Amino acid sequence: MPQTFSRRGFLAGLLSSASLPAFANSPTISLRPVPRPATIANQSGPAIKTLLDSSGVSGRVAIAVANAKTGAFLEGHYAEAGLPPASVTKALTALYALSFLGSQHRFNTKLIAAGKVQNGILKGDLVLSGGGDPTLDTNGLADLAKQLKAKGIREVSGRFKVWGGALPAIERIDKKQPVHAGYNPSVSGLSLNYNRVHFEWKKTASGYQVTMDARSDRYRPEIQVSRMKIINRDFPTYTYKEMNGVDHWTVAKSALGKGGARWLPVRQPEIYAGEVFSTLARSHGIKLKTPEKTQSAPKGIVLATFQSAPLKELLRGMLKYSTNLTAEMIGIAASQARGATIMGLKSSAKSMNAWAREKLEMSGAVLVDHSGLGEASRMRADELVRVLARASEQAKLKPVLKEVYLRQQNGKINKSHPLTVRAKTGTLHFVSGLAGYIDARDGTSLAFVIFLADASLRQKLIGPNRERPKGARTWNRKAKTLQQRLLERWGDIYRS
Repeated sequence: MPQTFSRRGFLAGLLSSASLPAFANSPTISLRPVPRPATIANQSGPAIKTLLDSSGVSGRVAIAVANAKTGAFLEGHYAEAGLPPASVTKALTALYALSFLGSQHRFNTKLIAAGKVQNGILKGDLVLSGGGDPTLDTNGLADLAKQLKAKGIREVSGRFKVWGGALPAIERIDKKQPVHAGYNPSVSGLSLNYNRVHFEWKKTASGYQVTMDARSDRYRPEIQVSRMKIINRDFPTYTYKEMNGVDHWTVAKSALGKGGARWLPVRQPEIYAGEVFSTLARSHGIKLKTPEKTQSAPKGIVLATFQSAPLKELLRGMLKYSTNLTAEMIGIAASQARGATIMGLKSSAKSMNAWAREKLEMSGAVLVDHSGLGEASRMRADELVRVLARASEQAKLKPVLKEVYLRQQNGKINKSHPLTVRAKTGTLHFVSGLAGYIDARDGTSLAFVIFLADASLRQKLIGPNRERPKGARTWNRKAKTLQQRLLERWGDIYRS
């Protein structure tokens, strides 16, 4: 006999990705409640209105659920409302990329010689050519340096160039985010370590020891293209200014304490990658000049290539860790493969919107980027759930979605829970989304979408209140609690 709702405990804690974007506009689509199907009248479970009224979540809630085996729409609540999807956007981006790039697509980063190699010396320029790999890290550059050494090259007589023109140059994903937000870096066809630099500080007897490096699990090369200065002040915590092609940061001394570390965004991605590669090449005895950014696509002999993992694996990581840069770079690459002329994120998102309308019948998909970071994006729960319930889209998306564990009353993960949930989360301040699949042990399989947003509270996110606004954590906890209660409800009333 199934458990009743009163015997369950629900706490906040559905796994989510933490981004801090902005949302200011009210939904532009009229809101209409969708009645519950008569077929569920005799099933157990609290009514949606009861759950919403007791949740304490302010703002709008849009809900849709469908049978994942038959595709039949089961029920919804304000399902036609256009609400911000946050990082749930990445699920649509994954389908978009798979459609135009294919699951086995790989991105290549190359070393190209514009000249001949004689007696270990390249008589010409060497170009580090980015191929749009969003996961290229310091280990990957180390592999390229090793390959270059294996070619017998000791020196490059010409210039050392870096090229990121495979994708349009974008200063940052969303200009409304805090300047120091590591989740909001620059976009380039040559991107390293998700275009982030590791800033670490330790208090000493004479002050602070500061390092800025491009660390991986194997290397920690220090860099000069991004520099930090400690200033004796209380506010703001960070400032940024670009001067002569160098990122200049300052940090408030009062915020440092005894020590710590964080990732900061990189605004000179090509030079950053070039500087790190030069250091790694030098460890192999290879002399390179200071890296220079080039606008011209490189031509010459390919000396070394580093391949990314297949797209399917990149998407699995993107959906698990909700990496914004991966979503934007892969989304732009898909738009280019679709044949669109791409000048920036909005034009690429416009191409994805057109595809969603034409192929998925999602007329309400109005997205401004591929990650969900932009404040103006909107999506409808009823449209997305129908896409998720299609067998063709399930076959692509379900295998790369992460498992989201439900919680016990004491807050601990319940891995023995009778429901298995594979989904994409989306969490902004006063915005929470969850969309994916529910599988029960009795064979029940459902597709679902839950969007929650409080427009009035989002409008207050200005100045210092944007990063840690009062009440955001409590609102998010209540939203996650409501999501779990809805999942449990559907597991009850739609059981086989």
